[in-house]
Amino acid sequence: MIRAIAVDDEPPALRILANFCGRVDFIDLQKSFFRAEEALDFLTNNLVDLIFLDINMPALSGLDFHKLLPQPTLVIFTTAYAEYAVDGFNLNAVDYLLKPFTFERYEQAAHKARDAYRFRQQQTEQDKPTFLYVRADYRLYQVPLADILFIEGLDDYLKIHRQNDKPIVCRMTMKTLMQRLPETGTAERFIRVHRSYIIPMNRIEAVQNKTIVLAGREIPIGASYEADFFRQFGS
Repeated sequence: MIRAIAVDDEPPALRILANFCGRVDFIDLQKSFFRAEEALDFLTNNLVDLIFLDINMPALSGLDFHKLLPQPTLVIFTTAYAEYAVDGFNLNAVDYLLKPFTFERYEQAAHKARDAYRFRQQQTEQDKPTFLYVRADYRLYQVPLADILFIEGLDDYLKIHRQNDKPIVCRMTMKTLMQRLPETGTAERFIRVHRSYIIPMNRIEAVQNKTIVLAGREIPIGASYEADFFRQFGS
């Protein structure tokens, strides 16, 4: 299932996209936004695979929005202005939907997105890392992903708790580290569950209310991470 959001400053356009997404069985439209800034805030803490993105929006255009994405994401541009098409394709968009578009035209774009998503998943599977490399104490550490119990954020530092070894404390942000860790397509997939915690999904021993038990520790689930965690945990 492709996780998607829609960003458009016109509510009727968002309703049409919601209707069209509901008519295909491989796209899960998780949220719609008519303010681009709110969509960016959502993407800071939530992973999506596809964005339906209007180009001509007030305050922040879709083209500028694309440049601010926190991680590479598939994009289908939607707009009423054909002159933006070249700009959209120059950003390697999956497709460009010119409003008003039919369901048949939407379906073509959706299938292109599915093909691109599958290709990315195959590449991720082939290139998935087995080690994490971090610098600490004037050394470069090679940390097997299978040895990581959990990762704790400490202001500008991270504490990587390891099995049968002492923790490594390194200067790095949680966002930067998440970009280096596998999140799908591997047994050692990681998820951020709190502003101060990243965990490997395969080490979860139990979940009770909003608390995760692993490695003899209780890890809280932050409110802004709760929906994504239970969606992945349930699947």
